[in-house]
Amino acid sequence: MDDIYVYCSNEEVSKYVSWNTHQNLDDTRDFVTVVINQYENNQPAPWGIEHKETSQFIGTIEFVDWKPKHKTAEIGYVIARDYWGMGLATEAVKNMILFGFQQMGLVRIQARCFTENTGSERVMKKAGMSFEGIIRKGMYSKGQHRDLKQYAIVKE
Repeated sequence: MDDIYVYCSNEEVSKYVSWNTHQNLDDTRDFVTVVINQYENNQPAPWGIEHKETSQFIGTIEFVDWKPKHKTAEIGYVIARDYWGMGLATEAVKNMILFGFQQMGLVRIQARCFTENTGSERVMKKAGMSFEGIIRKGMYSKGQHRDLKQYAIVKE
């Protein structure tokens, strides 16, 4: 729980996501409760990202939008600030893409980020995704409509 709070309470991390900065451990407990309920109800839910050497919980990754009928999904991810630039998010995204194509039978996987989130954009590029364009006013987050960059990869 403490590891999750560390990155969820960091304003540098939360400025690039749709959820608000955690103000206290109760906010983190509420998040964990929601995730557990998703698992218990067989709904898509985040997976933890663990640092291999320290076993520290450093982030989450998930299919935030999965359309089984269309065989498409969208990846969302967040990683603790201390681990930015180390290739760990890229490794997690690459593994999620492989899982989606090999285990879930997906044919298209996409990811989006706020236009100013250059770190996330680098992750998508390094994971083999191609830039598809800017979705103008594509997400309402924290009181404003935000433009998003969209990247995707297809199975072939």
